[in-house]
Amino acid sequence: MNKVPLFRILALPLPLSLPFPEICYPSFSVSSPSNHFKLSVSVLRSMQVGLRPFLVAPNLFLRPACCSIGLALPVYSTFKAIEGNDPYQQQRWLLYWAAYGSFSAAEMFTEKLLSWIPFYYHIKFAFLLWLQLPTLNGARQLYCNHLRPFLLKHQARMDVIVEFVYGVMNKVISDHQTELQLARALAVKFLMTGTQMIRDLIHPVRRKCNRIEPQKRQVQDSESED
Repeated sequence: MNKVPLFRILALPLPLSLPFPEICYPSFSVSSPSNHFKLSVSVLRSMQVGLRPFLVAPNLFLRPACCSIGLALPVYSTFKAIEGNDPYQQQRWLLYWAAYGSFSAAEMFTEKLLSWIPFYYHIKFAFLLWLQLPTLNGARQLYCNHLRPFLLKHQARMDVIVEFVYGVMNKVISDHQTELQLARALAVKFLMTGTQMIRDLIHPVRRKCNRIEPQKRQVQDSESED
């Protein structure tokens, strides 16, 4: 068998159907160390810009955030649980209000001391999230581990205190019923006046139209009489 020289094999034309190997160009993916470092730095910078208001002026942003997370959302969620007649959700939000009420009472007496703690409102915001999130279930843990044993231990004393407080309140209300009714009437009148002023500020055009219509009617009546 005769051997074919190599230069003749290289000179032969290649068929068009011959598959060419794919050329792999070098690419810079996120998995490379340099690009991963750059991506991490950009993410940290964006987080720093986004969190700067919460770090520089926490009272301006975190106080309303704590109020919204701690009161506004639970109030609406409690409304949904009551209207939906869901026993699990009702028990969940009852536990939350018990835990939140205990925390608010403790915060009221130690507010001046707690205000000196660095990042106190950041900690409070995280604590409120821990109480509410169903995956963490912090309100149930706080109630079962701390609040329930304390109230069971002092239940008889607490019943006496609650009964005494309600008795004093009923006595004050019965002795000053006329003054309370007068204050209630003044409060209702004040609220009605305030709501009317707000409506006039929001819809001034409607008020002007209401004033113009009686004048038009008077002019039409006078013309009809003539």
